[in-house]
Amino acid sequence: MSEPFGVRLRAQMERRGPLCVGIDPSPALLTAWGLDDSPAGLERFTFTVAEAVSGVAAAVKPQSAFFERWGSRGVAVLERVIPSLREAGALVILDVKRGDIDSTMAGYAEAYLEQGSPMAADAMTVSPYLGFGSLAGAITTARANDAGVFVLARTSNPEALTLQSAVADQIFEGVAAANEGEDDLGSVGVVVGATLDKVGHPLDRLGGPILSPGLGAQGGSPSAVARLFSGVRHAVLPSVSRAVLGDPSRVRSQVERYRDECVEHLRG
Repeated sequence: MSEPFGVRLRAQMERRGPLCVGIDPSPALLTAWGLDDSPAGLERFTFTVAEAVSGVAAAVKPQSAFFERWGSRGVAVLERVIPSLREAGALVILDVKRGDIDSTMAGYAEAYLEQGSPMAADAMTVSPYLGFGSLAGAITTARANDAGVFVLARTSNPEALTLQSAVADQIFEGVAAANEGEDDLGSVGVVVGATLDKVGHPLDRLGGPILSPGLGAQGGSPSAVARLFSGVRHAVLPSVSRAVLGDPSRVRSQVERYRDECVEHLRG
């Protein structure tokens, strides 16, 4: 890579519009597509979605769990689709939510961020709940490979509210410190749910991107995202999954609709 992830993400959002599309090959979606819940069905679903969205969305976010459930056969599909998406021009954010310490965190980072790895993505999601310092290995590896990390901060699942409210300040401060000195959008971002009523923490000094999942099926909308992040809209990457994946014949048109709405509300 010749440019840091944050710089590439900013350019991609300007070029294609601020939208990330999740690839979530759940058993329910495979069934809805008339596919077997099998590695073959997983592969068919994954590459159909990838072909439909790789030239349209700024970023694509495969959910690793739905591949891992099939062991080596599922991981093999993931290893094939990541470079395919990247070659088509989409940034790949691998949704793995890894969080550990020292050599173990470094191992996860090597697997998902080290260029040359079979699963090398442009960015990965990470969990900070062993302490923000536990992410140091991932952040170091990301910088060395012009990759990025998105740190779970304020997710939209109700059971997370109490825990995340208690530590969110530390997470946002840690991310801001990691991006300090960056002239453009930094490469260390946060995950903040699109369905929240409010963030409750200042984001204007964050310095990095905000991945905001929850459009569509979870109740989030581009207009609500624009209100939630009114002061930092330039840094927000909303994400949609199930709402665009239900009908294989309409994936691209649904993605284009959400993309156009995100452009309207986040750039208006």
